[in-house]
Amino acid sequence: MLHTYEQKSQSRDELVRETHRAIRKLTQEMARSICNHPEVEELMQTLSAQLKTVKGKKSYGYLPKSVKKTVDEVVDRLEELPEVRECYEQWCALQSEVDSYYHDKPREKKTLSQEKEFRQIKNAVIQEAERIRLGEIAFEDANLAGHDEAEWVRGESDACWELRQIIRDEYLSLADRDGAVEELEWLAERGDTHAQYLMGQLYRDGPLLIPDSQKAKDWFTQAAEHGLPEAQYALGKLFLSADMEVRDPDEGIRWLKQAAESGSHFAAYRLGKEYLTGEVVAKDTIKAVEWFSQSAEAGNQYAQYMLGKLYLTGQGVTHDQTRAMAWFSRSAAQGNQYAQFFLERQNDLRPPSVMLAVTQLLYHMSRIFQDHSLPQSSTGLQVDSKLRRKIQAKKIAMGHKPDDHEEAQSQGGMVMGGI
Repeated sequence: MLHTYEQKSQSRDELVRETHRAIRKLTQEMARSICNHPEVEELMQTLSAQLKTVKGKKSYGYLPKSVKKTVDEVVDRLEELPEVRECYEQWCALQSEVDSYYHDKPREKKTLSQEKEFRQIKNAVIQEAERIRLGEIAFEDANLAGHDEAEWVRGESDACWELRQIIRDEYLSLADRDGAVEELEWLAERGDTHAQYLMGQLYRDGPLLIPDSQKAKDWFTQAAEHGLPEAQYALGKLFLSADMEVRDPDEGIRWLKQAAESGSHFAAYRLGKEYLTGEVVAKDTIKAVEWFSQSAEAGNQYAQYMLGKLYLTGQGVTHDQTRAMAWFSRSAAQGNQYAQFFLERQNDLRPPSVMLAVTQLLYHMSRIFQDHSLPQSSTGLQVDSKLRRKIQAKKIAMGHKPDDHEEAQSQGGMVMGGI
């Protein structure tokens, strides 16, 4: 009996690992998807209009039946998408297999909208429809992080360039790279602006130096005051970060403006975002358009894309579909997939937030599926725990030592080793 149970347990654990890997791959594809689904877009517009009449908390359990029906229809239509269907089928198959270890009755497969484990999806749909209703702006620039600071900066000294190559080379020994950091600091202390900028990056990002936002600020400030646009931009971002040790929105905007005036199109783009959202400065769509225009003319694909959306919606500018498509074309030519999406739909246009609603929902769903990729079975866990205790007791009775390496159990579900 013990041997059979342990074999089944190992088989189950391996199944969990394989399915978890498969779901992770599918969710990664889901998160990257840019989806065209007019039927769901229309339902989202309907839901957005319905939410205008809803008073109080806008979550699924508090909605009128007619609104709940629309939410369910959206989820049902999303389930028909190949990547969603396959991901859900993988989850259902795994859950059924794990349940079979504890129950004789087969698990009933429900539609995604009726599966309680995924009720978060319904609230994600509601939140997205509410964003449409409120006219909130999205930027679709998640891949900007890490690409807005050039690896090589014009005017860098030969000494700084050589040290940077050593510091960034992960194949070299840690001792060699640490030695290069010490030499870089010596160079920075003697006024090398580019070395000061790189020291700021190392203290901001690590890993060769222990991250220290205050020291990062100090080095960036030295380089910024010497007129290096890249340092001015980095300093502006640092002041606008969530790190309360250095956060100073007024200084952040001041340095971003200095960087933009020094030619940084990324700084101009960030200023456009800040004036459009109004989170750290007074909202001003006209100023936002001015900064986006400066950035776009300098070749920034994200600013070009945003101008396309603004001309399409008439925010801060006169509605002009021709100019919108011109900016989308320039952005798409640089590889912007969202701009390409709007170009392909130019004869079937809706508000941008509606057209991108399915794409946004797929991203949210990818996170929800990933969070639920391990099977849940509270009853099963109780049985499993009892059986393990019995096995341990019998092993001890047979003369074995207590096993200190039993698989960990979390309070909320299984924690499988190696996952």
